[in-house]
Amino acid sequence: MHTWSRALLLLVTFATAASAFAQSPWPSRPVRIIVPYAPGGITDTVARLAAPKIQEAIGQPVLIENKLGNGGAVATEYVAKSAPDGYTLLMGSAAPQTLNQFIQKLGYDGLKDFAPVTLINTNPLVLLVNPSLPAQNVKELIALAKAQPGKLNFAGAGGLTQFSGEIFKFMAGLDIVYVPYKGGAPATAAAVAGDAQVTFANYSDALPQMRAGKLRALGITSAKRFPQSPEVPTIAEAGIPGYAVDSWNGLFAPAGTPPDIVNRIALAVQQGFRDPALRKRMEDIGATPVGDTPEQFRALVQAELQKWGAFVKQTGIKVEQ
Repeated sequence: MHTWSRALLLLVTFATAASAFAQSPWPSRPVRIIVPYAPGGITDTVARLAAPKIQEAIGQPVLIENKLGNGGAVATEYVAKSAPDGYTLLMGSAAPQTLNQFIQKLGYDGLKDFAPVTLINTNPLVLLVNPSLPAQNVKELIALAKAQPGKLNFAGAGGLTQFSGEIFKFMAGLDIVYVPYKGGAPATAAAVAGDAQVTFANYSDALPQMRAGKLRALGITSAKRFPQSPEVPTIAEAGIPGYAVDSWNGLFAPAGTPPDIVNRIALAVQQGFRDPALRKRMEDIGATPVGDTPEQFRALVQAELQKWGAFVKQTGIKVEQ
């Protein structure tokens, strides 16, 4: 065989092998879910609850990797710039995916740089006060704050824990000082200790303190009462009509990920969430499981971007990270 013939044969062989490799069925190795926050919080917990169901459906390990920094932006940008091959996913959350687009300079676009997969859960925040504060409800808190402008403070950890309070202040016309903490748990602990009189906390962080009587719940930030604590009114019905802030977590893939992979992951979550035991575990930590389609989730993210963009432009609110 001539030298050029052997070279051509080798070239064809390599091309065929490369093509076969490129077209190998997904998944052929473990899938990672990147979590923007520390272990133990609600975003990390729902990721660890959803991962086994995805793993069962796709037949490959699904690993959780916590990548912290800049209010969730480090992990979010990392996934945005990852290969769109279905092996790197993001357990996104409301603040770094939508709200933060309008309050800080980011290295990614919360929608254009991602393929939304499925909404995992929604969860409300809770308006809490230290029991020593003489306010038994939202209206009494508003009256107290108006009588002492600049004297009350509220603890938060940036993102929606601060933004919930900033919206509360804006809509009620209050002067309450924000005190930043490095996480939701430390912010809640500051309110328990009396270092802050008020806090807006994720329901999962708030629940133990509510049950122990260490903090008094005055209102839920969502538009409807939360089934796990039906006795706590919404902030809207308790004194600020129209107030509504919901937190959420959802799976994202990098933009350009093949639609069939995105749909397979979404379907795995939808099927997994039919498990009553899993749903109860999520509800016990204050997370309402969802599992919608990629199209429905994209519409939610678009609506959130429009809502927060308009509000930040209207109010000029700044949120610390």
